[in-house]
Amino acid sequence: MKTHSTHPALKKQKKVKVSSIVLYIFLGLYTLIQVYPLIWLFLFSFKNNNEIYSGNAMGIPKVWRISNYFTVLTSGNVAVYLLNSVIVTGATIIVSTILLTTSAYAIVRMRWRWNHLFLTYILLGMMVPLHATLLPLFIVLKNMNLLNSYFSIILPYVAFALPMGIFILVGFLQNIPKELEESACLDGCGIYRIFYYISLPLVRPAIATVAIFTFLSSWNELMFANTFISADKIKTLTVGIMSLSGQQGTQWGPIGAGLVIATVPTLIIYLMFSNQIQKSVIAGAIKG
Repeated sequence: MKTHSTHPALKKQKKVKVSSIVLYIFLGLYTLIQVYPLIWLFLFSFKNNNEIYSGNAMGIPKVWRISNYFTVLTSGNVAVYLLNSVIVTGATIIVSTILLTTSAYAIVRMRWRWNHLFLTYILLGMMVPLHATLLPLFIVLKNMNLLNSYFSIILPYVAFALPMGIFILVGFLQNIPKELEESACLDGCGIYRIFYYISLPLVRPAIATVAIFTFLSSWNELMFANTFISADKIKTLTVGIMSLSGQQGTQWGPIGAGLVIATVPTLIIYLMFSNQIQKSVIAGAIKG
């Protein structure tokens, strides 16, 4: 009797299916591991101390206490802290984006004597640790009477956002053909119109990536905000949530609700700009 051998294409199809199933299982487990802390925090925010200490810290709440969110927004002043964080982070992103885009364009496209030296000087800021600048900044801000103000943390945030942002944008601008700008110049465009209408749209993915990094570093920053700000009306969300932990007792449910409120804007911003970040990564990989 003749034995019929399996066609090579069928073998390959089976291997592809098995490998795909294994890959999907691995990605599903990885996604669950990454998402579970957010799920746990969401469930944690609806519990009280009795339920947490009784052994149900990881499970579904027996009673969904929506009052934790009302408590933290009203008596906890989290609404004020949230507004302060929005003001500080928004101002940091706007100011840093204007400075780093114009600086990167001037370094790459304009010919001046010390442009390479200036770029090196800016990039040296990436080597300076945050903790090393805490005391000098405190003394400078105190002498300038800027403590307990928005400027006391906006200025450091902008300064530390510039080196990485300029580094990324310089790399993108160097890969944009000069012929595009030269043709626009022949059509009568000035340098400002060329920058705004030609160069800026082409580096939009890189700007979105830098904006995400700036948002995360400013929104979650605690050291500068806790050191330079002591007035309740100026405290940011991270400092405000930390102050909810009292010496006499701590209500962990409202603190969990405050952490959820602090996390949601981060997720929204990332979902809004995720496509731009992917374009930035793909463009960087192709150009690299």
